[in-house]
Amino acid sequence: MDIIDLVLTICLISNPSSCREERLHFERRGNLNNCMFTAPTEIAKWSQEHPHLRVVRWKCAYPSEERTL
Repeated sequence: MDIIDLVLTICLISNPSSCREERLHFERRGNLNNCMFTAPTEIAKWSQEHPHLRVVRWKCAYPSEERTL
């Protein structure tokens, strides 16, 4: 199965300097451009489920080869 990652940089709302990276994995349907087009909807869903966190940056990327699912 081909996977594409939506890479979010997220920060605590209560402490904006406390940030980390979160990767959401999806079955690849197209290329990175398609991911960029659908990402805002996925980010909105994720944000509703994590109200104490704020997405400050995001990008689409192919997963690294050493990572296994």
